[in-house]
Amino acid sequence: MALTLTASAAERVRGFLEARQETVGVRVGVKPSGCSGLSYIMDFAKEIDADDVVFEVQGVKLLIDKESLPFLEGMELDYTKEGLNEGFKFNNPNVKSTCGCGTSFSV
Repeated sequence: MALTLTASAAERVRGFLEARQETVGVRVGVKPSGCSGLSYIMDFAKEIDADDVVFEVQGVKLLIDKESLPFLEGMELDYTKEGLNEGFKFNNPNVKSTCGCGTSFSV
């Protein structure tokens, strides 16, 4: 399994997907960005692309393009609330370093 979801992340994603009937799942990947080289992308997918690898995790379809898959292998996606801040957190065992502001990483 390339990617796992915590119970709180799965619940939050399922809620988003239920409100968007035209989606088939959530696309998770990486793109070149920032001073460390890569950043995460996460978006709703309306269709499954030919180069997507599809994982069904806790009732959620996760779509990961084949190029992003090696960078996400073993990653856990969490959803946290800390005071007024809430959001998804990427717990990626492949990360070797992050930039000072925390928006990009390298493997």
